[in-house]
Amino acid sequence: MGTHTSGAQQDYLQIAQIQIPHQSSRGADDGDEGGDEEDEDERGDGMELGGYGRNPHPSRIQIIQRIPHKDEINRARYMPQNPDLIATKTTSGSIYIFDRTKHASEPPMGKETVCKPDMELVGQSKEGFGLDWNPVNAGHILGASEDMTICEWDVNMYQKGHPAIEPLNTYRGHNAVVGDISWNAYRENVFASVGDDKQLMIWDTRHQDRARPMQKVQAHEKEILCVSFSPSTETLLVTGSSDHSRRKSDASPATKTIALWDTRNLSTKLHSFEAHTDEVLQLTWSPSHETIFASASADRRINIWDISAIGLEQTPDDAEDGPPELVFVHGGHTNRPSDLCWAPVGHKNGAGKGELDGMDWFVASCAEDNVVQVWRVGESVWAGERKTVDMEDLE
Repeated sequence: MGTHTSGAQQDYLQIAQIQIPHQSSRGADDGDEGGDEEDEDERGDGMELGGYGRNPHPSRIQIIQRIPHKDEINRARYMPQNPDLIATKTTSGSIYIFDRTKHASEPPMGKETVCKPDMELVGQSKEGFGLDWNPVNAGHILGASEDMTICEWDVNMYQKGHPAIEPLNTYRGHNAVVGDISWNAYRENVFASVGDDKQLMIWDTRHQDRARPMQKVQAHEKEILCVSFSPSTETLLVTGSSDHSRRKSDASPATKTIALWDTRNLSTKLHSFEAHTDEVLQLTWSPSHETIFASASADRRINIWDISAIGLEQTPDDAEDGPPELVFVHGGHTNRPSDLCWAPVGHKNGAGKGELDGMDWFVASCAEDNVVQVWRVGESVWAGERKTVDMEDLE
């Protein structure tokens, strides 16, 4: 986790661990969906650890390491092939790389403000938020910047005594702020980028022209803030924007859109996901369930979507709560969520279905008021046939 103190305090890169209570011992009353009416924005019976008195089992988030950082951290990501290697997107334009095994759990006395990254990736002149490690080609990382560039680095080029690493490649296709980038999970040379110019671009690092993407399309009517390639389907990706649509009647509140795309044909948008009432800030696919992704918005909601539910029939009452593909809404934050991630478990991490026990439905999210929450998507969404209904609950 990266702190964001607006200069009021020392900033840190923090590593935390969480104690998650065992869920098999939950009583019948623990997940009861009858009785008291709950948050009308929340679908299902989601559990937030330590929150609102719903879960009596002990849980806590504990900071186990603090590494001093120069200025605020816009984004932090660990390398999937080596989680001890962590990249941070800074407000200066540089990307810092920390090997947490080479840093103390707490900064030494008198050196609480000394920032010593193990590497510094240089080449961009302004800050940004887009940051993504290559899931296939270990050590390659992309950074997006407000200077309208995308840079690619290889941290394997590090030489002792020379922490600064220049970009392998710099891509200059956008003519406005580059909001986000995302590597393809199957093709190590392919990535997507989006920006304030409303463009979605698909790049191939093997092409020599760094100013011309393989494909591009105006994907939204306003700025595009986030993009995410599916980790399970090579050609699918989603984009999130500031543009809006109106549902059914002009009296309905305007909703910000998320778009589903297939890179085999970018001339046609596959689907528009509409429920958020403010700009969509972040998108991330579940690592365990190929049709599930999450979206975070400035409306303080985090939505869980299932693309396999697109087009399902709904009753009029259900339609009032949103489209069928919107399966869960987390409304626990009281400020804009700045980042989120799924628990890194599932088929890509060697766990079998019987071993997960709902762990693959846990999400961590943080907001601009420095609140971190760890919560689970409602059991009614993921339990399926394993969820039993008491006879007295049947009418």
